[in-house]
Amino acid sequence: MAIFEVVMPKLGESIIEATITKWLKKEGDMVAEDDAIVEIATDKVDSEIPSPVEGKLKKVHYSEGEVVPVGAVIALIDMDGNGSPEIPSPEIKLQEAEKANKPESKLETVIIPTTGNDDDQSGRFYSPLVKSIAGKENISLSELNSLPGSGKDGRVTKNDLLKFIDDRKSGKSPQISSGSSVSKAIASPAVIASAGDEIIEMDRMRRLIADHMVMSKHTSPHVTMFHEVDMTRVVNWRNKIREQFEKREKEKLTFTPIFIEAATKALRDFPLVNASVDGYSIIKRKSINIGMATALPSGNLIVPVIKNADQKNLAGLARDVNDLANRARSNKLSPDEIQEGTFTITNFGQFGNLTGAPIINQPQVAILGVGTIQKKPVVVETESGDVFAIRQMMILSLAFDHRVVDGSLGGMFLQRVAKYLQEFDISRTV
Repeated sequence: MAIFEVVMPKLGESIIEATITKWLKKEGDMVAEDDAIVEIATDKVDSEIPSPVEGKLKKVHYSEGEVVPVGAVIALIDMDGNGSPEIPSPEIKLQEAEKANKPESKLETVIIPTTGNDDDQSGRFYSPLVKSIAGKENISLSELNSLPGSGKDGRVTKNDLLKFIDDRKSGKSPQISSGSSVSKAIASPAVIASAGDEIIEMDRMRRLIADHMVMSKHTSPHVTMFHEVDMTRVVNWRNKIREQFEKREKEKLTFTPIFIEAATKALRDFPLVNASVDGYSIIKRKSINIGMATALPSGNLIVPVIKNADQKNLAGLARDVNDLANRARSNKLSPDEIQEGTFTITNFGQFGNLTGAPIINQPQVAILGVGTIQKKPVVVETESGDVFAIRQMMILSLAFDHRVVDGSLGGMFLQRVAKYLQEFDISRTV
C-alpha cells in the first residue's frame, strides 16, 4: 500500500512557518492530482497546497489554526485509495523540519509586527507562532520588544513569551529588558460604540496592513515632498503607440511601467534612496526591486515586487506589471513575489486623486506616489516669450526616511524622476 506524505512546502527565503487556515478536503475524501487540499497563511500571503498525487486523504496531522514549520508532514494520502494503512507518526519529520528551520538560518529581520500603536525601533524578528500567541493574549509590540529573548541574537522564543504570560497572570513582575531602544507604550484612546454603530472585525490581511503602517510611522521620521511634472510627451507617445503595442505584445500599456522605468533610472543616479537602515548602519541595495502597491477587490492592499526592474525594457516591465497585478487580484501570488522590494511606487491617480503622502514600506527608506494626470493651463516658455498652453500635468510625491535621506537628496531624486518623465523620448520604439 503506497502512502504519500504531504509536507508543508518552502514558501520563501524568510518563511519558516505557516498557519493552517482551512482544510478543503476531509479525511476519507478522494483527491485528484493538483486538487487543492488545504489553505495556508503566512505573514506575507495566503496560498493553497495542491495534492501532488491522486488517492484518498487518509490522515490530517494538524488542525485549522495550528502553526506548522516548513517541511513538516501535514497529511497522508493513500495512493491505492483503499485499505486502512498503519498511520506513521509525523514526529520524526516534524523534528527534522524544526531542525532545518532553526534561527541559525538566514532570516529577514524586518517583518510585519503583530499589534499596532507601539514603537518598533528594535528591528527584532518575531516568528508567526510568537506573534499569534501575542495577538491572542493582547500583548503589545512594545511589550514584545521589552522581553529578553533566549534565542539566537536575543530572539524571543515561544517559551520566553509563555513565561511572560504566566508571570503576568500570577501577578509577578515580568522580567523586561532595560535597553534604551525600548520605548514606553502609549495607550490608545478608549473607543466606545454608540447605538446604531456597525462594528466590523478586521480580516487577517487588514490587521497586518494596520500593524505594518503603524510600525512604519513609528520607525521612520517621514518627510514628504511634492513636484509637479509635465506629462504631455508621455501621454502623447502612449496614445500614439498604445494600440500597436497591445496588438503586437498582447499586453496593455499603462502608465505604470513608464513610472517604474523613470524611478529605476533615478535610483541608479541616487543609490542612497535604494537602501535600508539597520541600527546605525545604512544598507545600499545592489538590486533595484520595485514594489507596486496594488488594491485588491476586498479593499485591502498588497505590494508585488518586480525584481531587477532596472534590467528590464519597457515591454518587459509592462508584462510584469500586468501579470503581477492580475495575479494579485486573484490571490495567485507566491510569497517570494511580494518580498525583497527595495523601493515602492503607489498610484493615487488611478482613483482620480491629485496626490497623496504615502507611508514608507519598511524596511525601505522611500516611496513614490503618482497622482492623476489632468489637462491644465500652464505658462510655457518659448523663444517669443511666455505663453499659456494646455498641458498634461501630474503631481509626484516622495515620502522618505529622514534618518537616511535628507531634504537635498530627496529633492534631487524627485526632480530627477520628473526630468526623466518630462524629457521622455517620443521617437522611441518598444
